[in-house]
Amino acid sequence: MRTKEEILELVNASPMFHLATVENGKPHVRGMLLFKADERGIIFHTGTFKELHQQIQANPSVELCFFSQKTGEQIRIAGDLVQDTSKELLDEIYNHPSRSFLRAWGAGIEEKLAIYRLPTGKACIWTMESNFEPKNYIEL
Repeated sequence: MRTKEEILELVNASPMFHLATVENGKPHVRGMLLFKADERGIIFHTGTFKELHQQIQANPSVELCFFSQKTGEQIRIAGDLVQDTSKELLDEIYNHPSRSFLRAWGAGIEEKLAIYRLPTGKACIWTMESNFEPKNYIEL
């Protein structure tokens, strides 16, 4: 069984993930790009003008699904998101070289960018080899 630290390492190595939300009893899944996963949790962002932001505000319970091509593992993580409004994290994201596209949003970025963090959750790892085994959950 993987440790929390190993799961965070796998997540950081596979930054593309799918995020599932629920709105009016209907599931919504979309591809996302991780900012990073560390001791604060799993961190990503979206625009405050997007439906995703409204869905999370109404129901912060989500599931994230990562896939590591290197190991062949699918990592599903369920938990409740919290919005992180810290100026330090906003500045870190805005100034990160991989987020240069945010500069096009212009002034008032703090009103346009919603940063979310999954501080804790339950992770489950799936592989073809473990397909028929009972699920083992790892607390993050």
